[in-house]
Amino acid sequence: MKKLTSSLTLSLLLLALCSCGSRHPQPKPRGYFRIDLPEKQYVRLDTMRYYAFEYPVYSTITPDYLSPDEKDWANVEFPSFKGTIHLSYKAVNNNLREYLEDAYTMITKHITKATGIRDSVVINRDRRVYGLVYFLDGEGVASPLQFYLTDSTNHFMRGSLYFNVYPNNDSLQPVIDFITDDVRHLINTLEWK
Repeated sequence: MKKLTSSLTLSLLLLALCSCGSRHPQPKPRGYFRIDLPEKQYVRLDTMRYYAFEYPVYSTITPDYLSPDEKDWANVEFPSFKGTIHLSYKAVNNNLREYLEDAYTMITKHITKATGIRDSVVINRDRRVYGLVYFLDGEGVASPLQFYLTDSTNHFMRGSLYFNVYPNNDSLQPVIDFITDDVRHLINTLEWK
């Protein structure tokens, strides 16, 4: 019996040593928390003087507290994502070029952190909405999405998405993509008054 026990012990020891192999332990890649995204539903914002659009029900519309004198500026806030789309509105009065240059300047401020900037043209002749949407790629970009919209004669709106967290866009990418769809919906439903 003693011989069987020692043989069994030796066999288990050899099996354990052989199973270890020569593999070195590998660190696991960094993981991120799972983000539960709500179902897409929209409601119409029709309380602004010069424009109307649809925004997500899981967001709130607030005045821009940093510019209290600008009554036509608004924020579309996403509290569960700590994100905000800042919307500024200006009436066009033979100064569209100035507004376009300002929008371009705001984009170029992110060039040092961006690894790439893609743009998408907006043309909706039926609603007289024209503009550009900029997608800023890169891990440290503070605003991954910016846009401007105009009818080129009376109205100009500029929007930018910011998060109230450290800009780690690798981990924020699912939320950025989710809100990008909401921005597209906002643009597609925008109407000038």
